[in-house]
Amino acid sequence: MSGPGAAAVIGGGSWGTALARLLSAKERDVRLWVRDPALAAAIETRRENPRYLAGARLDARVRATTDLRGALAGAALIVSAVPSHVVRGVMAAAAAHVGSEAVIVSASKGIEEGSLKRMTEVLEEVLGRSHGLAVLSGPSFAAEVARGLPTAVTVAAHDSEVAEAVRGAFFAPRFRVYTSDDVVGVELGGAVKNVVAIATGIADGLEYGSNARAALITRGLAEISRLGTALGGQRLTFMGLAGLGDLVLTCTGDLSRNRTVGLRLGRGERLDAILRDMQQVAEGVRSTRSVRDLAARIGIEMPIVEQVHEMLYHAKSPQIVVEELMTRESKPEFQAAR
Repeated sequence: MSGPGAAAVIGGGSWGTALARLLSAKERDVRLWVRDPALAAAIETRRENPRYLAGARLDARVRATTDLRGALAGAALIVSAVPSHVVRGVMAAAAAHVGSEAVIVSASKGIEEGSLKRMTEVLEEVLGRSHGLAVLSGPSFAAEVARGLPTAVTVAAHDSEVAEAVRGAFFAPRFRVYTSDDVVGVELGGAVKNVVAIATGIADGLEYGSNARAALITRGLAEISRLGTALGGQRLTFMGLAGLGDLVLTCTGDLSRNRTVGLRLGRGERLDAILRDMQQVAEGVRSTRSVRDLAARIGIEMPIVEQVHEMLYHAKSPQIVVEELMTRESKPEFQAAR
């Protein structure tokens, strides 16, 4: 397990498990780190993750462990797949055991509360290095990836050799990986789309129809692009897999946790009750606050994010949220660049 080419996936949720499965299919030994000893034991015994990805068979190359140091020992490829709000804590604990030549892939989608940093920025800070970092994002439900259904994603890195190395590690006949040098755009697309998915879920829960859903997705993309380009992202990135692709999937797919939160809110359920019922994290709930704060910091208008924030954190009526979004003052759809 400690030989050349071994990989470590830090985070045993559905996405981390699916990525571990992909890597093992490329004849890599993979250590899957999970926090819960009972889950690690279940994975080892049953050769599947019964809590987060039941039915997806894991071969003998995937070994589950709660030993962070052991998981990382000798790993040439390290995937950070824990929820965004615990990336700093978990990866700070991992830092002393990360090899200097290891490639680190961020597979978590979110903006850190307080610092308002993207996940690769958090990793740079806690690992004390900027080289060898990449981000993997795009329209990819873990359950569908695990079933071998066709999927296409983007891996971005400032160093093209790193991006190519990660592409090669994950590329498979039904898992197509495109490369990019736009780390900022790819990360922001993955973080902000979760907030828009809550908004579209609210509209669907209120049975406002397909027209409203399409409008929210389109204007949501405009907000993502506006924030992303202001922070240095490339406009074309938001038209691609990590932008429009991930946005459409998360806003319309039945497997979307963030859309589910919105649906249930629109149907009149309380947020605290919804979150108690959910086995996995809906990243958009936390991201709404951090994205709103980030937009305010740089003076970017994001009305969808603002309205979702008012509903999640100030108990604003879902009907009023969607009505106010749909009845905002008319203006030209596209503003000339200044």
